[in-house]
Amino acid sequence: MAARDRNILLGFMVLLAGVSPGALGQRVNYPGPVCAVKGSKVTLPCTFSPLKSVQDEDGREVLIEIQRVVWCQNHRICQGSTPSVYDSDSERNNPRYRYLGDKEGNCSLQISGLQEEDEATLRFRVETNPSRGSFTDQRGVKVTVRDGIPMQIKNSSESDGAASLLCTARCTFHQLEVTWSRDGRALPQSGPALIALTAKDSGNYTCALKNDARTKSLPFRLHVEAADKDGRDLLPIIVPVVCGVLLAVFLLLFFIIRRCLTTRRAAAGAVEEEQQPKDVSRQRPDDVHFLPPAEDEVSYAAVQFQSRDVRPPVGSAVEDASYASVQFRPKNQSRAAEEDATIYSSVAGRR
Repeated sequence: MAARDRNILLGFMVLLAGVSPGALGQRVNYPGPVCAVKGSKVTLPCTFSPLKSVQDEDGREVLIEIQRVVWCQNHRICQGSTPSVYDSDSERNNPRYRYLGDKEGNCSLQISGLQEEDEATLRFRVETNPSRGSFTDQRGVKVTVRDGIPMQIKNSSESDGAASLLCTARCTFHQLEVTWSRDGRALPQSGPALIALTAKDSGNYTCALKNDARTKSLPFRLHVEAADKDGRDLLPIIVPVVCGVLLAVFLLLFFIIRRCLTTRRAAAGAVEEEQQPKDVSRQRPDDVHFLPPAEDEVSYAAVQFQSRDVRPPVGSAVEDASYASVQFRPKNQSRAAEEDATIYSSVAGRR
């Protein structure tokens, strides 16, 4: 009996602390501190890790069933009849607080139209059957509300002739319900960002929280230069054409140079043939009109004739010429030696 009373007392003390004997290891993952502008909307991402089972008083394993989830303000346990901003068992929850989670592991909460009374520390509680699985993570999340803070416009990106604008506040990065205007004229967009702005969208932009003119931003001058799409479109055509023209010019120059070299070689060959020496053996012996020998080739020539009265030895034919001698000088001799060369010729006539 005494042991049972001690267990009841221990369970009651742990319940007051927000942790039950079987809740060791249970945890809620809150976001960091949140600063938001009055009238804006803020989302608190949240997850929790419940136990799957606990042991009863007899030591038997009992599965846990989540029966209730609660969000409350400035209370360490959120137990029982503690005022709450959201209660899964209540039908009179604050309409500005919307529960985006479930009873399995998601505990996200969204607050719309933030007011000064929303500035508080919010905590999340899970109640289960059996009650040993119930717990509250007392760390919570701090929400701060700022009133009348002017919005700011930032140029978030600009590329390929398009830009994007973002409307935000100094103390929040959460989604805002804003109104936009350009050059004093209201725009239909209501989101925190304007994307894909082109050259025709250039102008002075302002933004403000919906239904709160005090938060109107300073004018932001946007100038978007038109992208040279025509040049980019023609680039795939221009490059191959230029390459083709350069190749044609290269081939034309190649054939011209080759033709010139071939012609020059042919002319050189013809000149060399003309400068070759005549075949002296084909000249008539008694022809006194010898063609002049080619330079650098013939040194001298001598022809001697015998008299017809002299009888030749028996058995030998009568010859008009006794001998003929032709001597050629190598081509590599100097020009001076060539000029001094003398052709000698003697002819013995008949007597």
